[in-house]
Parts: sequence; C-alpha cells; structure tokens
Amino acid sequence: MRVAFVSMETTHHDDRPGTRRFERLARLLAERGHDVTVFCARSWEDDRETVTDSDVVYHGVTDSPAPTSFALGLPWALARFDPDVIHALPTPASQVVAASVGGSLSRAPLLVEFFGDTDPSGSRWAGRALSAPARIVAPSEMVRTELRESGVADDRLRTLPESIDMDRIRAVDPADDVDVVFAHPLDETANVKSLLLGLAELRDRDWSATIIGDGPARGAYESEAEDLRIDDRVEFVGERPLSERLAVYRSAHVFVQTAYREQFATELLWALAAGCVGIVEYQAESSAHELVENHRRGFRVTTPQQLADAITDAGEFEHLTVDDDWDAYDHDAVISSYLDLYRDVRDEYGLV
Repeated sequence: MRVAFVSMETTHHDDRPGTRRFERLARLLAERGHDVTVFCARSWEDDRETVTDSDVVYHGVTDSPAPTSFALGLPWALARFDPDVIHALPTPASQVVAASVGGSLSRAPLLVEFFGDTDPSGSRWAGRALSAPARIVAPSEMVRTELRESGVADDRLRTLPESIDMDRIRAVDPADDVDVVFAHPLDETANVKSLLLGLAELRDRDWSATIIGDGPARGAYESEAEDLRIDDRVEFVGERPLSERLAVYRSAHVFVQTAYREQFATELLWALAAGCVGIVEYQAESSAHELVENHRRGFRVTTPQQLADAITDAGEFEHLTVDDDWDAYDHDAVISSYLDLYRDVRDEYGLV
C-alpha cells in the first residue's frame, strides 16, 4: 500500500509524543514492505528533495516549517506521489486542509492522527481540519471523548492504542528485584508525591522502590522522600534507555502510575506487558486507568491510602516477567488494525 504521511514538523523539529507516534507508525509500515513517504519541511542540510531513513522516504515540501508555503505546495506533491491513503497530523490545521485537497486530486481518502498533545483550535482552519478527514484516530477513549465533545461525529472516530514490541520484552534479562517501580519525566505533572505518601503508609513493611526519570522537580521529590523518612528505600535512578527500563519492569512486582496528564500511558503499557501489577491513581486528564479497568492484575485508586492498600494487595498475584495478555498491543497487531482501517476507508470511497 502507498501511504502518504503529512507532518510539516517531524521529530527533528518538534519531539512531541504525538509526532514520535506518527513517525513510528510510518517506520513500522515501511518495515512491513509498504511504500511510505512523509511529506514534511526539510530538516536536512543539503537541497535534496527527498531523503530515506529506515525505509521511510522524507519529502521536503518546504525548506523550513512555514505553514502557508507548506499548505500551498502540499496538494501537488501528494498528487505526484499518487497515494492509496493520506494520513496527517492535525497541526498546523492548514496542512490538513491542504492534504484534503491533495486527496481530492489523487482520489485518496484522508485520515488524521489526533494524539491530543497539540491544539488546532486557534487556527481559522480548525473547523475544516476536523470535518475534512474520513476518520480521526485517537490513542485512547479519553482523547476520543475530547474529540466528540468538539463536535466530531462518533462514527468518524477510531481508537487505536500505542503499540509495543513483545519480543523485545522477552529478550531482556530482568534486573535485580524491586518491589515498586515508577517511570515518568520528573516535572510538575508526574505527581510523584502521591506515590511517596502511599509508600510512607507502609513504613513498617519491607519494600524497595525505584523511580525512573529526571526533570526539574527531581530535587523536590527527593526532598519529599527524605522528609517522609523513606529515602533509604526509594532510589531515584534518573533517565534510562528503554532496554534498561524493561529490565527493571521484568524484575519489579508493581508499577505505579500517578501522572496528572497522559493521552496514552505508554510506559504503563510496557510495564504491564513485562509482568508488573498495575496501580493507577485516577486523574481526570489521564487515560491511564483505561489500561487496568478490565485487567485482572490492575488496581484503580484515588488516594495515597488506597494506593498503599493496593501495593499490599498486589502481593497476592504471582510474579511475572511477561504477560501474554498484552499481545494485542504488539506492533504487528496494531499495524494490522491500521491497515484494516485504511482498507475500510478506501472501500467506503469505492476504491479498490
């Protein structure tokens, strides 16, 4: 299948989670033999129109991110590519409108990937950007609800989660045993204080905790652990590459999620698949609870005391280093869902 991805800014310009998800999807499709081109602003230094990276072709529509120029050049670039389907990010909104024009020229349906970490509403093209696509893909029911509340009809929405590599989890050796693990950038949204308060309720029990991540609030969280007199059992290890995080998850018994804002709790997903019992503190602007609400090895809590009780109750579950229940979130399974969606939309348009 020939798939045109539209993202004026790539991860070389803007390393947001939604942009990373979008480019990862492009790479996964290309790895499986599909013809994938990302139409973007150039991020390379020479004047080549295209470059190839990991089987994905990057087509520079403009020399730098410039919404008006990008929107003017995009339709004709798409028409020359002659895609089977066009898949775009929602911002800038003008690129969605331009991609729609390109779809009309090339007779290709348009989909938009709406992760939820950008807001196109400030643009005069915002309404058109939400009405033009045949489908809008959201990573979670929380983001889907936000789109529905913005006026998008539910039958035009599709929820497709983040994906993970189950084989990679199985290939990593577990690290040294740890009871509780937490992973998130240590900023004001991490809400590590809830975890620390919960752990403080368990001072009279034998446990250890590892906190992965770094950021501007790290010092404050370390001071909080000291004030609560649990700093001797809580280890702040800073940022770690995925392979090291997976090793910790495979060794840990519990992963705790407390962050205030998550469009999709990807790190929680990795930990659950690596065998952790999941404990999620419910937050109004986080979708993390969706992953554990029907999971046999998961807890939803609302207070530090409930979190402490859940850590205790998690001891009733056997220790696992991989949980096959999460195979449905493997890259292959999620990519198959995207391809099914592409085919369904083409079928609706009478394209074969």
